[in-house]
Parts: sequence; structure tokens; C-alpha cells
Amino acid sequence: MSRSSRLRIAAALAVAAAALPASADDWPQWRGPARNGISAEAGWLDAWPAEGPRVLWKAEVGIGFSSFAVARGRVYTIGHAHDTDTVFCLDADKGHVVWYHPYPADLGDKFFEGGPTSTPTVDGDRVYTIGKWGDLFCFDAANGKIAWTRNIATESGLPVPAWGFGGSPAVLGDLLYLNIGEAGIALEKATGKTVWKSGAAECGYSTPLPLPGEEPLLLFSSGKAFLAVNSRTGKEAWRVKWMTQYGVNAADPVVDGSSVFLSTGYGKGAALYRTGKAEPELVWQNRVLRCQMNPPVLLGGYLYGVDGDAGQKTALKCVELATGNEKWSQPLAGSGAVSSAAGSLIVLSGEGELMIAPASSEAFKPVARAKILGGKCWTAPVLANGRILSRNAEGQVVCVDVRKTP
Repeated sequence: MSRSSRLRIAAALAVAAAALPASADDWPQWRGPARNGISAEAGWLDAWPAEGPRVLWKAEVGIGFSSFAVARGRVYTIGHAHDTDTVFCLDADKGHVVWYHPYPADLGDKFFEGGPTSTPTVDGDRVYTIGKWGDLFCFDAANGKIAWTRNIATESGLPVPAWGFGGSPAVLGDLLYLNIGEAGIALEKATGKTVWKSGAAECGYSTPLPLPGEEPLLLFSSGKAFLAVNSRTGKEAWRVKWMTQYGVNAADPVVDGSSVFLSTGYGKGAALYRTGKAEPELVWQNRVLRCQMNPPVLLGGYLYGVDGDAGQKTALKCVELATGNEKWSQPLAGSGAVSSAAGSLIVLSGEGELMIAPASSEAFKPVARAKILGGKCWTAPVLANGRILSRNAEGQVVCVDVRKTP
């Protein structure tokens, strides 16, 4: 689509889009409303005809692995083309470009296709994005007008990790948190002004994750550990040493009350820790579930996720959280990823097969499946308002309609 065509569409749609109400079934950030990969949406179509679900629209957004934020009838993601990263805002019903913002960026194709790996975050009438090299933006969510911007790496003096910044922005209250530095950085979300920052060590690639409890803690990954810090001050509360090859601590932890599940790839494996004391207590550790990029979802005491590294044999697995025991293992084509809604798993294989199956510790038995994409598919599928959004590394986006009454 040409630049002039995009601008004409944006002008026609921006005014109407600004007035759209928020929906309870929106997916405003990485891993959804509760930051756990699970949607509260019910009443969606989890059984399809033989030809698969109806394709509502397709779009091209450029190279990358950014997932989707969905809010107020708009879809946000990031892609790369011709030495430029572009933040896209698409109409959720038609896939038309509502607005877009390009900025110069290196592809960063170190041992993979490259491109952006973080996901936009919508907070009210603002959307926040961060690029691999520290380009941080706060946009008006309806029209793309820049409220503020800064290159957080250059201005903070904190190092960029080997594969660029991968964690997505996290908003809590009046602050914006980023996994930059050894244990994060906090900014005023209204202005971008730094409130606190951590030491100048390489960060990991996960997204800041709130921990339950009286003290307002956030969990960050560095290249060598997972660290819990006070979200107001940045003061460290505890850390778990976690050494993964190349410093790729990428998959977000999974939190269940006082339990924190960690898992990374490259043969490292997984562990469950119990928090609440001065130092977390190790409950179990093994190599049953090695999540290289995408974390599992936790349903009814069981973890459902992808085990294994890209380019090797991978499997979709069910593992009991309390014990670390494997309940079942199902070969999966490529790395892929999992999300969930209404007690069902929404699985996108690494080769673009979309599958729906009841979340059961007994076996993986899909009730619906369809090949919707080609190429490499590492990005987790997103269900929002009766639509499932998926993409591949080349930036081909497919939106399928799973509303029972479209």
C-alpha cells in the first residue's frame, strides 16, 4: 500500500476511531489483560468447518515478531522494512491502516530474520512502543500523534542487549516500566521523565511483570538472573540467579500466588520457586519444559507451553505446576506459541497451523485446526472480540472470525 493511500485511509478513519468505546474483551498489552496469556472472553467459536474459520482480513506489516495489542476497535503492532521500523494501527474490523509511524532502525538480523520483537501497550488514550534499539514513543492511540519520544538507551546510558530490547512496555498507575538495565527502569507515563533506573548491566528479553503481595514488586530478567524490585523505588527485594546460554532469559515468568515459575531455552529448563521469605525457596527444577521465547499458560494447576529451541525438535507439553511432572507431550511443527480462553488452548504452530483444544491434563485433542499462515510463526496468537490475530516473521497478518454471530 502506498504512503498516499495509507494517509487517505487514516484521514477517513481517525475521527470515527477516536470515539470507539473500550471493550471487556480487548487485549491491550503483551499477554493480554491479566498479563498471563489468558483471555476472559467467552462465547467464541471453537469449532470450525473443514475449510477452517472465515478469514476476516489480511495485512502486511513488515519483518518482525511483535504481537498485537487490541483496544477500542484498533489493532497495534510493529514491523520492519527498508531500514525502517513502523508502528501500525489497523482497524480491527477491516484491517485498514488507521495511522502508522515509521522511524529509522537497523533490522538486527543476528541469526534470525530480525525486526521488532516487542509489542505495543495501550493505556487509556495512549499507546506506548519500544524498538530494539531504544526508540521509545508515546502516541495518541486514536490518531498517532506523538505525545513524547526519547531514545531510552542513549539517554539513560544503559546497554542494549545482543538482540536488542525485546520486552514490551508495562504501565502500572502513573508509571511506565521497561526491562532495561539490570533490573528495569521506570518513567512518568505522561512525560517520559525517568523516575528511577537500575544498574548498567545487560537486561533480559522478558516484559516487566507485577507480583502479588503487600509490597508493590515487579519481576525483571537480566542476562544472568530474575530480579524482583520495588516498583516505586527500584530497590531490589530478591533475585534468583538464572544463567541461560547467550543471556537469553526471554520467556516471561508465570506467577501463581506466591509461586513463580521460570523457564528458558538452550537446554536450561524450568524451576518453581516459592516467594514470601527473604530469598525465594526452590520447590523443584528440571528440563521438562524449556521455553526459549514464549511462556506457557497456566490453567487449573497445569502449564501448557512449547518445549525446545527453534530449529530443533519441539513439542507442546502439559506440566503440573506443583511437581514439575510431565502429563503429556505432543510433537509440534516449529516453535509456535500458546494462548488461552474459556478453558481452551489456542495454539499456533511454528509453521502456521492454528489449533483449538480443551485444556486437559489427559491429552491434547484439538477440536478445530486450520493452516492459516506459511513461513515462520513464533508470535503468540491473540483472541480479542471474537477475532484471532496471528502473524509470521515476514509480517503477514491474518485475522480470522470466531464470533458465533458475526
